[in-house]
Amino acid sequence: MWQKLVGDSSFFLALLLFDRDLAEGYRGLSCRCGGRLHRAAYPRKPRGGPRGLPEGYGLRESFCCDRDGCRRRLTPPSLRFMGRRVYLGAVVLLISAMVHGITEKRAAEMRTLVGVSRRTLERWRKWWREVLVKTQLWKAIRGRFMPPVAEVELPGSVLTRIVARSAPDRVMAMLELLSPLTGGSNWTVAL
Repeated sequence: MWQKLVGDSSFFLALLLFDRDLAEGYRGLSCRCGGRLHRAAYPRKPRGGPRGLPEGYGLRESFCCDRDGCRRRLTPPSLRFMGRRVYLGAVVLLISAMVHGITEKRAAEMRTLVGVSRRTLERWRKWWREVLVKTQLWKAIRGRFMPPVAEVELPGSVLTRIVARSAPDRVMAMLELLSPLTGGSNWTVAL
């Protein structure tokens, strides 16, 4: 089920539309210095997505203060990108959910599917089980599930517990849960 979603361009296009909607909500905000925020999208070279995505798919929505001397950047949350990772967030999530214990055979399958190396798979696995679980965000997320999810089986243990009408909706819900980790901004804006 997850493998099919990794190659579904319509799913990835829906993520693009969600990201644009999220960014639109930031358009009218101002910087904490009082300056106006201007659109300042920057190019990314995302890996792992299906063929046929539009040329602008790799643009990361962002805003920049217009005041000289400030130039703070506000990067809204994203459903496409997971922080600074080069692989698309959905790819990181889905591939990590498919790999329960990395065997040579599974590593070869993932390399064929999206071009990810075994070393990268192991880094992702470590992030889910050692880094994410220490964040404030995870502490808030895990409280939503009773009985508690198995942290050693992340992210699959959460994906299987999300109630949604379809697999793509379940993945989008998980990406939304993780979206606070995806923005590059840790400063507040004046409303």
